[in-house]
Amino acid sequence: MAAKSGPSDSPQELEPGSPPFTQGYARFALGILVVVYIFNFIDRQILYILLEDIKRDLDLSDTQLGFLGGIAFAIFYSTLGVPIARLADRRSRSSIIAGALLIWSGMTAVTGLAQNFWQLALARVGVGVGEAGCSPPAHSLVSDFFPPGQRATALSIYALGIPIGGAIGLFAGGWLKEIYGWRGTFLIVGLPGILLAALVRAFLRDPPRGQFDGVAAAGTPSAPESTPSLGDVFGFMRQLRSFRHLAIAGALHSLYGYGAGAFLPSFLFRVHEMSAAEVGTYLGGLTLVAGGLGTFLGGAVGDWTGGRDKRWYLWIPGIGTLLAIPFQFVVYLHSDSQVAILAMLPSVLFGTLYLGPTFAMTQSLVRPNMRAVASAVLLLILNLIGMGLGPQFVGFLSDLLEPRYGIESIRYALFFTVVPAATWSIVHYVIGAHYLRDDLERQHQIQDAPTV
Repeated sequence: MAAKSGPSDSPQELEPGSPPFTQGYARFALGILVVVYIFNFIDRQILYILLEDIKRDLDLSDTQLGFLGGIAFAIFYSTLGVPIARLADRRSRSSIIAGALLIWSGMTAVTGLAQNFWQLALARVGVGVGEAGCSPPAHSLVSDFFPPGQRATALSIYALGIPIGGAIGLFAGGWLKEIYGWRGTFLIVGLPGILLAALVRAFLRDPPRGQFDGVAAAGTPSAPESTPSLGDVFGFMRQLRSFRHLAIAGALHSLYGYGAGAFLPSFLFRVHEMSAAEVGTYLGGLTLVAGGLGTFLGGAVGDWTGGRDKRWYLWIPGIGTLLAIPFQFVVYLHSDSQVAILAMLPSVLFGTLYLGPTFAMTQSLVRPNMRAVASAVLLLILNLIGMGLGPQFVGFLSDLLEPRYGIESIRYALFFTVVPAATWSIVHYVIGAHYLRDDLERQHQIQDAPTV
């Protein structure tokens, strides 16, 4: 991906002490961040395919499983993301990412040693604490490596860590569990991230902040005294009507996505009587192919259409969500497992179009020295509502419906979470698009205003 602002081999000065940065290095750095995000989602998602074994071994309810897959992780992951992002807007983003990777990888390995529900919950809290330091500084780095016209595509490439990591977690988890059990699987998956943390620390560098947004690389963007306070960032973002609706739509997307992600393996185990290896293979392949393609296309198509009308950055996620809904009826209500799995292909593809445009518009709506915190604010909303409540709600609803529907309760718990939340999100994408151009114009006027 070549930046439009200059020749591909022209180095630009970094912050003091850093090597020169070229567009080739920008692509290399993006590759590093994708690998980190892959590990992020492997360690986050590996729990889901192991839930049935954990439930059986530790005699847990679906409500408790929902807590492990949701609130135990999300509350610390979401809330700590804001102060970590505040630090990332002032200090080395690459060092923060390396340290965070070390923590979450170690805690993933420790999860395999848990002997009861509360030890599992504490281990998941530890994973959430570590992973809070990944995406806010990474989004900020990507936005400084690539200009606005390529930003959604670049952030979509970064977001490929979600389907790739999710696919590896499901596929490897399904097969490793058959050989080593759920405890051994956590240990095997967690330990390699410790080595990756050392590599990230050695090779990932920070570019100048705001270099593609008309802001000087030296001085104000990276100086601690010029970094806006958290109150200033919250106040600025609260005034953006497009962001408010974008965040609500993304949160609803996240709610049904994480709820389904947590319990889809259990749904296939219980209702369709599939083995762990089968579930890992099918869901891993679907996540990789359909999720990867949808994630990339969302950003690429957003950049292509958004060059003519910025509202396409929100229309694309809304259209994708609308197209996914008919297939979701088949996924959860059809009695044939093969038909249900085939319907997952378009459902996942259309349902992942929202990632790149959502991240890119959040970064473009704020000033460069607000970007890490802006990303953290978005993730706080998405993850407290989505990751925190999604799995918890599905698990609670499944337990509530079990006396009437037995093992089929998980089918209806998923259906009555996914379809209403997806439908509701479309409304907010449409409203957000209505306000988007005005908010972008206001942001550029503020950014271009002369300083006194």
